[in-house]
Amino acid sequence: MKLSEVKSQLQSMDALIFQLPNGNLVPSHFHVTEVGIVSKHFIDCGGTIRDEKVVNFQLWSSVDTDHRLHPTKLQDIISLSEKLLDMGNYEVEVEYQGPDTISKYGLTATDTHFVLSNKQTDCLAPDKCGIPAQKPRVKLKDLQIQGQQCDPNSGCC
Repeated sequence: MKLSEVKSQLQSMDALIFQLPNGNLVPSHFHVTEVGIVSKHFIDCGGTIRDEKVVNFQLWSSVDTDHRLHPTKLQDIISLSEKLLDMGNYEVEVEYQGPDTISKYGLTATDTHFVLSNKQTDCLAPDKCGIPAQKPRVKLKDLQIQGQQCDPNSGCC
């Protein structure tokens, strides 16, 4: 979800709610402790130099259970960030404390709340690494086990 989409979504929300991928909600007394730009300059496994930028929100929950962040307050924080950080319309990534360490999530939305989505790693140069586009299909009868052909009814597999 791009920053412009987050800002648009905030205009129609009555409350600021974030749902974790497992369906649980981030406690309603969370704080947005950071809004910023994360820039990553790197080389992938195929030798291509890459630059990535994302807008980063960091959510944090504490013992301050009376705290409630209203959508208009987050809009104000975003506006100030855009002005002071020269923030572009990048994808939004959310950091939130997982069970052991900070977890990074993608962001989507419903009509009433934001949904944190799991992020995955991936090879950025599969053509240069020799990774097939899709797992090859192999017939069991064509497999060789210790020099013998594997018959699905033989019990070898």
